Amino acid sequence: MVKMKKTGFILMTTALMMLLVSCEKVSPIGVLVSGTGVEDRIKMSHMYYSQHKDEYHMLIVDDLGDYTFLVGADSHLTTDDGRMREMLQIGLDNDDLLYAHLGDIADTKAEYYITLENLIDEYRLKYAKKKYVEVYFGEDEASKDDPDYYVYVDTLEEKSYSAHNVPYPFFPVVGNHDITHNGWALWSNIFHSSFYDVYVIVSADPLLFDHFIFLDTANGTLGTEQVKLIEEGVLDGKEIAASIGQEGSIFRHTFVFSHTNLFRPSSLQFASTFAREETFYLLKQFDKWDADIVFMGHVHKWDEQKNGDTVYLTLDSMCEANSPDSGDYLVRVHVKKDGTISWERVKMNYTAKK
Repeated sequence: MVKMKKTGFILMTTALMMLLVSCEKVSPIGVLVSGTGVEDRIKMSHMYYSQHKDEYHMLIVDDLGDYTFLVGADSHLTTDDGRMREMLQIGLDNDDLLYAHLGDIADTKAEYYITLENLIDEYRLKYAKKKYVEVYFGEDEASKDDPDYYVYVDTLEEKSYSAHNVPYPFFPVVGNHDITHNGWALWSNIFHSSFYDVYVIVSADPLLFDHFIFLDTANGTLGTEQVKLIEEGVLDGKEIAASIGQEGSIFRHTFVFSHTNLFRPSSLQFASTFAREETFYLLKQFDKWDADIVFMGHVHKWDEQKNGDTVYLTLDSMCEANSPDSGDYLVRVHVKKDGTISWERVKMNYTAKK
C-alpha cells in the first residue's frame, strides 16, 4: 500500500507540474493534444526503449505450442474500473499469453491513472501467483499478507522477481485521449514507451518469433521521427537476427497495433486522420512487414477489412460509458503451433453501476 500511495503522489505532482509549464494545443486536424507532440514522445520513447532493450519484451510460449492473445480498445477508464478489470480477468482466466490495448486507456485525470495503475498492480500479483512459484521469506505471521515478503520464480527462464517487478504482459499503445490535458506525463509514468515491439519465441531450431509492433498514432500521424526510426529498421528485428547469426526471416507472424484507424467503418463514421501520404506509407510498410493482422481503435465502431494479405480489425470501444450494454468488445487471436491463425470476438458482461 505504501508503494501505491507513493505512486499516486508522483502522478499527482507530475500532472500539476505539467499543467504549470505548458498549455493545451489543438492540432491541424482539430484533435486536442498536449504540449508534448509525437516527435518528442517518439524521442523519449526510443531513448527508454534503447536503454532497456536487454530487459525488454521477450515472451516464450509454453512447450513452443499453441497460444492466444487478447485485444481491447478505448476503455476510457475513469473512477469505474469495471470493464478494464473484466478484460484483465478474462485474459488471466483464459491463460492468454499477452493483452494488448489500442489506446484511450483512461480519460486524463491523475486519479484515473492512479486507479489504472493500482488495478494493473493487482492483476500483476494475480498473474504472478498463477504463473510463477511463490516463495515466502518472512519470519512471522504479520508479514504473510505483505507482498514485499514474497518473491516469484519463473522456472522456465530461471529468474525471480519481487511482487512489484513481475513482468506483466499488458501492452498498450497511446491514444489521443491519453495525451489531452498533458496526459502523456501520466501515461508514460506507467508505460514508459509509446513505440516498441514485442517478440514471442515460437521455435527453437531454427529460432523463430512472432512479432508484435506497437505504433504511436495518437496525433493521427506517425511524425518524421517515427518514420525515420522505422526506415532505420528499429522494428525490423535486425539486431536479434545479427546476434543469432541466422539467415533469412526470423519472423513467422507479424501483428501491428495502432490507436488511429486507417479505414472508415461506414459513411457515418470518422475517416482516418492520417494524411493520405502517410496512409499509403503505412499500407506499404505493413506489406513490407508481412503483417497478418493490424488492430486499430479510435472510432468506437467495429470494422473488418482486408488489403492484400493483411486483415484490418477496428475494435469497438470497451468503455461502459460508450458501450453500456454487454457485447463483443474484445478480440482473441488463436495462433496454432503449425502457424495457422484464427480470431474471435469475445463478449464483455460488465455494465456500469446504477
